[in-house]
Amino acid sequence: MKTLSEIDTTSKRATRGVGFSWGIAEEVGKNMRLLELFGLPGVKNLNKFLKDYKEKQFHKITLISQSNNANKHPFCPIILGTNFIDQVKLLDKKINIKITNVAFPILFLPFVSRASEIIGKRIFLKIEEKEFLFNLNQSIYSNYLKNEILEVCNTIDVSFIENSNSFNENEWKELYKLSEDTFVEETESLKIGAAGAGLTDND
Repeated sequence: MKTLSEIDTTSKRATRGVGFSWGIAEEVGKNMRLLELFGLPGVKNLNKFLKDYKEKQFHKITLISQSNNANKHPFCPIILGTNFIDQVKLLDKKINIKITNVAFPILFLPFVSRASEIIGKRIFLKIEEKEFLFNLNQSIYSNYLKNEILEVCNTIDVSFIENSNSFNENEWKELYKLSEDTFVEETESLKIGAAGAGLTDND
């Protein structure tokens, strides 16, 4: 089995080998490590994309807006993802973003996962009927676990989720009340012990 380090290094070199800059290649290496770690087919999709990249044309978006349409050629997922990360602090003000005609959309996912960490918010993404929830680059929850190549998709929808508690104020107060049973009333002896705990005089 290939290590994540091997996956990172080889993916980076292969991306550079087809003409991307070293900077972008570094990002792709990190992304492949992330996809494979989360059980998504990163290497499989990257391999096919890089072979196609040498032969086909892809639309390279620069400025991402609320609605993004690629007509003749599908969006390049690497350039799309790179710009998504660069612009995410502005994009999350739009709440919802729609992107049509994206090549190899699996390769776009790790950019979104990392963007979630940058803005400190969860991001919900749909590739047609496939759903993904990105949680600050710590996990990806999805109803899609197939080990297959997804060459193109018609639509990607991205939504930014505002931070909120999963519990109400009453539940929090009840839990806090239970926690109070662990509180120890501070005495003079505890103060002295805490002040000098672990210290010894060796003189």
